[in-house]
Amino acid sequence: MPGPVRIGVISDTHGLLRPQAAHALRGVDGIVHAGDIGSAGILLALERIAPVAAIRGNNDRAAWAARIPDQRVVEYGGKRIYLLHDRNDLPFHPSPEGCDVIVTGHSHKPAMERRNGVLYLNPGSAGPRRFRLPVTVALLSIGVTLDAHIIELLV
Repeated sequence: MPGPVRIGVISDTHGLLRPQAAHALRGVDGIVHAGDIGSAGILLALERIAPVAAIRGNNDRAAWAARIPDQRVVEYGGKRIYLLHDRNDLPFHPSPEGCDVIVTGHSHKPAMERRNGVLYLNPGSAGPRRFRLPVTVALLSIGVTLDAHIIELLV
């Protein structure tokens, strides 16, 4: 029986892919980026680690970002993951139909909660530090259970 599918979850890189973030994502089966990418080079660097599904954030306004959707649904290991940059823009309440995970960014604050059987996950910001917030990414494990944990990159 194969092991769980491991998905790296990253957001708010704002043009900076820290070596610690790349290291934390090594070995994942896929990566989702929840916006405010900052440059096409970030996506290229992440693609060298694993296939990437990304959405555009409110700061991704340059021409390179025009082809990137502002929201999307992806599927890994039989679980549907809805990507949206700002949780306040969630068009469905309490969650999009049939989605198991809602991944957002924007706030730079890592957060994880389960509501009505849906995992809401914000990996925080992996880019430039904002105020005193931690610099983080998340790992999502999809198998018999659906688990996630936040990884602090700078201690």
